[in-house]
Amino acid sequence: MSSYRTESSNTINKAIDIPNIDTATLLIKCRDQAGIVQAVSEFIHRYGGNIISLDQYSTAHEGGQYFMRLEFALADLGSIIENFEASFGHTVAKRYEMTWRLHDNTIKAKVGILVSKFDHALLDLLWRHQRGLLDCQITSVVSNHEDLRQAVENFGIPFYHVPVSKDTKLEAEAKINELLADNDLLVLARYMQILSSDFVKRWSMQIINIHHSFLPAFVGADPYRQAYDKGVKLIGATAHYVTAELDQGPIIEQDVHRVTHRQSVTELRAIGRDVERNVLARAVSWHVQNRVIVAGNKTVVFN
Repeated sequence: MSSYRTESSNTINKAIDIPNIDTATLLIKCRDQAGIVQAVSEFIHRYGGNIISLDQYSTAHEGGQYFMRLEFALADLGSIIENFEASFGHTVAKRYEMTWRLHDNTIKAKVGILVSKFDHALLDLLWRHQRGLLDCQITSVVSNHEDLRQAVENFGIPFYHVPVSKDTKLEAEAKINELLADNDLLVLARYMQILSSDFVKRWSMQIINIHHSFLPAFVGADPYRQAYDKGVKLIGATAHYVTAELDQGPIIEQDVHRVTHRQSVTELRAIGRDVERNVLARAVSWHVQNRVIVAGNKTVVFN
């Protein structure tokens, strides 16, 4: 019968000092010029970090606008991140006049959702979140109707009803701000209310909206009926950041689906809603993964 030699309990229980390796994402926007990649890389190297992903884009070969998304790993990043940020800002960022942001990847973005009665975009986000397919924390859902309360609470997400009327719009937005104040992003999952310019300003480039891509062709009620009557050949959706100018914010993602005269209005709506939920999910995912850089009224998306 074979016998096995075992280590002493002291050896087995010996503490091993293994550093905690964290990752962070660095987003940079500045005028394109020589030496940027080298300067950023050397700075991270001096801190003992290891670059694990780097994407970059320039609008021109010389003198264009430069964009970078970089992920790096660094032992015990959480304990030195404030020093890292201050040092980077005073040296590399100042030298190249960068607009930049550093995100500790261990901190999940907090996301609040606003919705009215249509449930397709909302339920898709909640399902993806439950399955671990959205790298964020969905904190709550706010609606101007009670219809979706049970569906939301079935996912274990808090639901708040904030009714809105022409006379109570400002009070309703104040309540929404109060409920969602700690969030990093708001998602309009078919929230059928026009937000005030003050509300949008409070959440600058932190609100994502989804709508059909017929705009500005088919404005108003029942756009799929209008599209059917015009014999459209493409059904699409657009996800964008919300600005004070209605549906004119920087576009994050779009998609289309080809249709024919054989599809009814009901079928067009179903196709449109399918495209909407997928486009919105991608836009939210890219935002919370820090893959989007806003440049004027456009975006650079490193996906």
